[in-house]
Amino acid sequence: MSDNIRENLSVDIVHKIEQRWAILMSAIMLILTLTVVFTGLHWAMMPPSRVETIRISSLATTSEFAESNLGSAASKDGAVIVRILAQQYSFTPQCILLPANTPITFRATSADAIHGMLVTGTNINSMIEPGYISTFKTVFPRPAEHLMPCHEYCGTGHQAMWAHVKIIDRDTFLEMLKRKGPNGRLDCVS
Repeated sequence: MSDNIRENLSVDIVHKIEQRWAILMSAIMLILTLTVVFTGLHWAMMPPSRVETIRISSLATTSEFAESNLGSAASKDGAVIVRILAQQYSFTPQCILLPANTPITFRATSADAIHGMLVTGTNINSMIEPGYISTFKTVFPRPAEHLMPCHEYCGTGHQAMWAHVKIIDRDTFLEMLKRKGPNGRLDCVS
């Protein structure tokens, strides 16, 4: 075989390989583009659930986030609801007492700026925005202590904004709750 024929054969093989790669890459780009378009349209038509708003002007007085309602409380179904108010530069309550092996619903809002809530050593990570209630559920499997820093820059005192989350035995928690009475709220000094 002459060198000219070999060269033409090599060029044909290279062109076929390049053509296949071009087709494969075009298909991947098309799939990615369709995925982005589909998810964009899907979320535009169906906003995320649990979007709940609240009037910031009534936080301290008439809302569920009044100071007397903050902290952990038992719900009728045996779960625990914890209400948290974030404000520059603290979380209220500063220490949250929760039972292990119990469904827990966090409800948090902000009085002033965007804050973040991250419970170290867990998968809890949420943004807290003024005018909205962030709601999420979890179960802590065993007693432990966690830090809860703010992870969204909220001003010059941001680095000092943190709280404690203390997980205790479920029976101990329920006993402490009974001593507080039917409308009792618990925190770490209860």
